[in-house]
Amino acid sequence: MMLRELLMTSRPVSWVNTAYPFAAAYLLAAGRIDWIWVVGTFFFLVPYNLAMYGINDVFDYESDLLNPRKGGAEGAVVDRSRHRGILAACAVACLPFLVVLGIVGSWQANLVLLVSMAALYAYSAPHLRFKERPFLDSLTSSTHFVSPALYGLALAGAGFDAALVAILLAFFLWGVASHAFGAVQDIVPDRAASLGSIGTVLGAKRTVRFAAAAYLAAGALLLFTDWPGPLAGLLALPYLANVLPHARLDDEDSARAHAGWVRFLWLNYATGFLVTMLLIWYALSR
Repeated sequence: MMLRELLMTSRPVSWVNTAYPFAAAYLLAAGRIDWIWVVGTFFFLVPYNLAMYGINDVFDYESDLLNPRKGGAEGAVVDRSRHRGILAACAVACLPFLVVLGIVGSWQANLVLLVSMAALYAYSAPHLRFKERPFLDSLTSSTHFVSPALYGLALAGAGFDAALVAILLAFFLWGVASHAFGAVQDIVPDRAASLGSIGTVLGAKRTVRFAAAAYLAAGALLLFTDWPGPLAGLLALPYLANVLPHARLDDEDSARAHAGWVRFLWLNYATGFLVTMLLIWYALSR
C-alpha cells in the first residue's frame, strides 16, 4: 500500500521531464554513457520526483482536498497519517544519490545540485512556500526542470558559450510559461484555500497571455543557436496553439484550462521525441 502511494506521489507521467534534461545534457557534454550518467539519470527519474512531488503533496494536503483534479496522476491526496512516512521516504531515496554525486562532482556541479534541491524544498515547505509567492512560483518551478540539465552540463565539465546560454534561457522560459499556464486551472480552488499564485494575482486572461508571451520568447531565443537549433524554435508553436484558445477565460471558468493542461502533458512527449531527433542530428554533425 505504501509503495503504491509513493509511486502515485512521484507522478510517473512526469518522470521524464527531469531525467531527460540531465541525461541529454550530460551525454552531449561528456560524449559518453558511463556509470555517472546512469546514477544521475536514475536520480532525476525517480528519487528527485518523489521528493519534489512528495514534499508538495504533504504540505499542500489541505488545499488539495479542495482541488477536484487532485487524487490521481496529477497529484496524490494521501491521508495525513502517512505524511511522515512520505517525507522519510523522500529523504531515504535521495540521500545515497546525493552523497555519490557530491563526491564525483566538481564544486560548480555541486553548487548547481544544491540550488536544485533547495528550490525543490523551498517551493512547498512551510514558511518558505515559494509556490505561494506570485512570479517566484513560476521561476522556482522552472528551476526544477532546467537545473537537471544545467547540472548535467556542469558535471560533465561543459564549456558555456552564447548558444548554450540561449538554449538554457529558452528552456527556462518554457518552464516559466508552463507553470503559469498550469496555475490557471487552479485559480478558483487556490483562492478558496487563500493561496497566492501567479494565476490568482494576474487572473486567467493575463496569465494565459503571459504564458503565451514566454513560449514565444523561448522559441525566438533558439533562433540564436547553432543549426539545427533554430528548428527547435518551431516547437514553441504547438504550445502557443494549446494555450491561446484560453486567452479569454474568465476567472470563474478557469477550470476549463484543465483540458489544455492535459494536452500539455502529452504534448511534452511529442516535443521530447522531436528534440531527441534534433539532438541526434546535432551530435552527428559535430
